[in-house]
Amino acid sequence: MDQSILHLDLDAFFVAVQCKIEPKLKGKPLIVGGQGGRGVVAACSYEARHFGVHSAMPMGLALQLCPDAKVISGDMEAYSQQSHIVTEIIADAAPMFEKASIDEFYIDASGMDKFFGAFKWALELRKKIIKESGLPISMAMSVNKTVSKIATGEYKPNAQKLISAGTEKNFLAPLAVEKIPGIGAQTASFLHDMGVRTIATLREMPLKFLISAFGKNGISLWNKANGIDHSLVVPYSEQKSISTESTFDADTIDVKRLKSILIAMVEKVAFQLREQKKLTSCVTVKIRYSNFDTETKQIHIPYTSSDHILLQTILQLFDKLYNRRMLIRLVGVRLSNLVHGNHQISLFDDTEEDINLYEAMDFIKHKHGVEKLVRATTMGVSSRVRMEMNAFSGKIKKDLINK
Repeated sequence: MDQSILHLDLDAFFVAVQCKIEPKLKGKPLIVGGQGGRGVVAACSYEARHFGVHSAMPMGLALQLCPDAKVISGDMEAYSQQSHIVTEIIADAAPMFEKASIDEFYIDASGMDKFFGAFKWALELRKKIIKESGLPISMAMSVNKTVSKIATGEYKPNAQKLISAGTEKNFLAPLAVEKIPGIGAQTASFLHDMGVRTIATLREMPLKFLISAFGKNGISLWNKANGIDHSLVVPYSEQKSISTESTFDADTIDVKRLKSILIAMVEKVAFQLREQKKLTSCVTVKIRYSNFDTETKQIHIPYTSSDHILLQTILQLFDKLYNRRMLIRLVGVRLSNLVHGNHQISLFDDTEEDINLYEAMDFIKHKHGVEKLVRATTMGVSSRVRMEMNAFSGKIKKDLINK
């Protein structure tokens, strides 16, 4: 039996929340993002998009295209709160759902056809969300997550589309390769250089060639281009934190080495944040002395998943925390107060160069592995320490899944 996978995506979510808070903003060109001259667009209204404005665009260029646009600073607290409202509505109605980000959800509605129709149920759920949350939302249903997500993006705003089983390839064929989830600017540019611009062309590429070019992700690209996606809807559970720590073979007082290990830890957990489409606003550093005394220090920061912000914060915390000048046997890093959100969502004050850098870094890590691209300052971190960091993070992930 074919699956019925529903994808729900809140339309221009940040803008919609701002308009809900301040109704007089409705219908006006709005930009959410960094106020500085080198800031970027995190989100924009459809009225602003009419002028060519889009997310991740430099703010200066956006205002040249749409000089009458009103620029609003982001409010992640408000966005997280409104996202929670929608989540509760879905949780009350859906047999199983996955929260993929702050503004999108997947629901496995398979088997509902024996009652009154999965798509009819989805239409009623959409109406309920709009009525009870006051936020606009689009939806699409197909046999898998990939096709449903692409269809939602293709037909929004106010989308409610059904891609019937067996029509996936015809639907996907004329679309640009960028429409496939997971294909960012770097991957798209690579494909364009090979003359691959449409999904139809991508699925004609030999699988061996895609594997040689993109590693194991080449298989995923080929499957998605052919409308194949066996990934399951993962039952939603709120993750509280992401952390990693390392106990040394020999206690140390080498501050340079300790900071190198902390930097390696930040690289790892920040990448995990972006992989899971999450942001953090609470950072904690932990140290354990040779006499087993354990101390921690934490600080609240604006929501982010950016390496450079987390690195600066964690090194400052370590400098404040390590004041006894005793031998240390363990250091650790924990990111908490997590909310769902894409990497660019946090970049209200970052630059276009920052965004491009992180996209390029994550592209390489996706293809070759997270440890294949590290900062020069962490080159001396031993493989044993990195393995221990991986093992600890894996244990945390396993514990969360079991819960």
